Amino acid sequence: MAETPVLPVTLDRGSPTPLAVQLAEQLRAAAGDGRLRSGDRLPSTRALAGELGVSRTVTAAAYEQLHAEGWIAGRHGSGTYVTTSPPGTLRADRKPPRRETGRDDVVDLTPGSPWAEGIEQAAWRRAWRAASHVTPMVRPQRAGLPEYRAAVAEHLLRHRGLRVGDSDVLLATSGTSSAVAELGRAVLRPGDVVAVEEPGYQRAVGALRTAGLRVVPATVDADGLLVDAIPANVRAVYCSPAHQYPLGGRMSAARRVALVERARDQGWLVVEDDYDGELRYDVAPLPLLAALAPDVVVHLGTTSKILTPTLGIGWLVAPPPVVSAVLAHRDATGIGPAPAGQLVVVELARGGDLGRHLRRLRRELSERRTLVVETLVRGGVRVLGDDAGAHVVVPVPTADDERALVHAALERGLLLDGLARHHVGRARWFGVALGYAACSRDQLKRALPVLVELVGPGAG
Repeated sequence: MAETPVLPVTLDRGSPTPLAVQLAEQLRAAAGDGRLRSGDRLPSTRALAGELGVSRTVTAAAYEQLHAEGWIAGRHGSGTYVTTSPPGTLRADRKPPRRETGRDDVVDLTPGSPWAEGIEQAAWRRAWRAASHVTPMVRPQRAGLPEYRAAVAEHLLRHRGLRVGDSDVLLATSGTSSAVAELGRAVLRPGDVVAVEEPGYQRAVGALRTAGLRVVPATVDADGLLVDAIPANVRAVYCSPAHQYPLGGRMSAARRVALVERARDQGWLVVEDDYDGELRYDVAPLPLLAALAPDVVVHLGTTSKILTPTLGIGWLVAPPPVVSAVLAHRDATGIGPAPAGQLVVVELARGGDLGRHLRRLRRELSERRTLVVETLVRGGVRVLGDDAGAHVVVPVPTADDERALVHAALERGLLLDGLARHHVGRARWFGVALGYAACSRDQLKRALPVLVELVGPGAG
């Protein structure tokens, strides 16, 4: 007999959303992201009602809705079970295809990896040698090394237009996902509701849920987060305004102003993930949310997209109370960013190598972006999200189309990342996110005609 799992459910009795709707939403999300798996047995409506302290009417209504949608099924005499995803959807926990094949001949076009081959090797080795000569530390630097924080402040001023004059608002982090997890544990409280872009960055979703927070989806369109779609009962909002992940939209100036005004009015904390904000093409820069409203915005950045994930570091700019809470959490847990990667960035910045690399990076990715967009558009393929970043999106009409495209591409030696897995709940955007930074130019030139053949007007 299948074991009944512990259900990841937290009901908010102060919310205007009915308890049955809350329960259905959370069970649907858990089935979609893999916390509940196909075949898991659910408790009876009576047992679940007793566990949650609600009436059986609530649990029965939630189960009826999920049964109608195809998320659960009843077996006579043996209870209720989670099914596979309903027809026409893809499992949101499905990993990018790179983890499903051991083939060496596949061109990896999944997004998220940097142009690491563009790092000048002499400068890289020089920075590591200089970092290795530093005297071993006696005490940990919970906020990050002072010289690293100074280098980041200069970087933010030069490349993102954000002036950070007070060291009390800038911390080193171990990367974006780690910073989101720290915020969830240090600043928010278990059961708090956080709105996340839908579709959005699922590692952030996982970090928030691990901290005991309730994640709710907030709709995006081709221009980013829809401010009016954010539920009123949230405590925080996570977004990626510079290049929405994964759709690639740039949030307009008007939406940015509307978001921070609503955050101030309703007491929200806005988490601005600027994961590849240094990369934009042929468009004017838009103001960072942190520049518009430093009192309610936490700005997150990372070296993973402009250099390499090898360094394992990033940064956080936040209001002083948030910084204090994060530092208190680090003091209590002993967790903090490792100094090695910080020292390498310091050395790269000190000699001007970081600035030179960023100039080469922008030039290289701008040329690749032109190659990708012109080839696809010329072949009749629609492209979204090409104003910034290192990936574009090729939309398709349905989940079946997405599944067929990913499979056919893999058969032809291309690894693509479908959009459906980037949803918290039921997928509504379908297509593929196409990264163009990590592969070689020759691989990209060979791959693009294949993609045109698979997606273009004559495909299928």
